Amino acid sequence: MTTRRASAALPEVLDACTPGGGRDQRDAPAAGLIIHQISKHPARERWIDATTPLDQNRTCHADAMIGRLHHVVLDCPDPAGLAGFYSRLLGQPITYQSDDWVVVAANDASSGLAFQLAPDHRPPTWPDPAVPQQYHLDVMVEDVASAGPRVLALGASKLDGADVYADPAGHPFCLIPRPGWASPIPAGG
Repeated sequence: MTTRRASAALPEVLDACTPGGGRDQRDAPAAGLIIHQISKHPARERWIDATTPLDQNRTCHADAMIGRLHHVVLDCPDPAGLAGFYSRLLGQPITYQSDDWVVVAANDASSGLAFQLAPDHRPPTWPDPAVPQQYHLDVMVEDVASAGPRVLALGASKLDGADVYADPAGHPFCLIPRPGWASPIPAGG
């Protein structure tokens, strides 16, 4: 979660914890308000009033933190194979590997994606709710149109919906255009 000051006034105070509350990138930044970014996805930014004392009981505020994310863990029938797919997709190395657990991360001291052996894994049937997706990843790319064929070449499958794919174990993910706040993605990387 990141916090930064904004620059032009919004008429109301918005609570960063209220689902559906807040403003997205299209609303001009606001004077005296802070953008409380609860995710790197622009739609997840929420604007809160920096001049109003924070409610100390707010469970989403950073000083309520009791832990830090270690890994996002995906069940799958072939941890090494799926880790190889995500290693190539994200340009990050495999930093740990055993027979039933593999990790892809920036380095061996950072959080990342972990892949856990689940021999009876049932892939999601998105958009059919028979086997729900449970989660999905948004993968930012410079050019969605050119990234599509590249992820298919890695072993992804195209799903219904704009820029929606499944990894080799059936987990859905979306290709999204790199937001302006994110640093450029190196060509070929």
